[in-house]
Amino acid sequence: MPSNWNKGQTKYNNLSIKKISDTMKLKKIDNFKKWRDGMKAEGKIKSEYLPLEKNGDLAELIGVVLGDGHICVYPRCEELRLVSNSNSQGFVERYAKIMETVFKKKPSIIKSNQSNSIKIGFYEKLISKRLGIPTGARKDLKIAVPRWIANNRKNVVRYLRGLYEAEGSFCVHEPTYTHKFLFANKNESMLNNVYSLMVGLGFHPHRSKYQIQISKKEEVYKAMKVLGFRDYK
Repeated sequence: MPSNWNKGQTKYNNLSIKKISDTMKLKKIDNFKKWRDGMKAEGKIKSEYLPLEKNGDLAELIGVVLGDGHICVYPRCEELRLVSNSNSQGFVERYAKIMETVFKKKPSIIKSNQSNSIKIGFYEKLISKRLGIPTGARKDLKIAVPRWIANNRKNVVRYLRGLYEAEGSFCVHEPTYTHKFLFANKNESMLNNVYSLMVGLGFHPHRSKYQIQISKKEEVYKAMKVLGFRDYK
């Protein structure tokens, strides 16, 4: 059987398909209604989008998305996207699992052909609203820590872990025997949040323009252990 002439084509890259789509839209014809209703009946497409359960997994997912994730907006849905170095298999596996646990939807994991990166994500409605994270760039936004996270130590730890997994780093300068555990970001409110939460956990960070830094060797290793930083076992 010959392949369909429009296989792999959409209204965004094929003028003939766009014309068909525009005509059906003008006549208010929903060509996929029967298929969509059937998929909803089988539970393969969600018919409602309930609030997400407020727990440690959600706290950590919010943290990692705030740190280095993106929520893109499209006409009929949104996309949740995390991008990782392809060598960080532990990161990929952990956050693909957390995404699936939180949203009850298995994310796609796609390796880039142009760079050494992997994208983890999926498309769904109301992602931004349910996560409580605005879409688009967040550099100049005032970001508050949700009360259900701030009032629970375990949730604070998971939230900070997500942030540090995205924007944190650990380094040792051998000549001076200096240890550093860093969080870097250009959002002022996020830096303030991380500083306050780390102090609340009993640490003594230093604040610079774009960084939160812990420099005492004992505190560095204790903070990494408490947050589970880069521990993917």
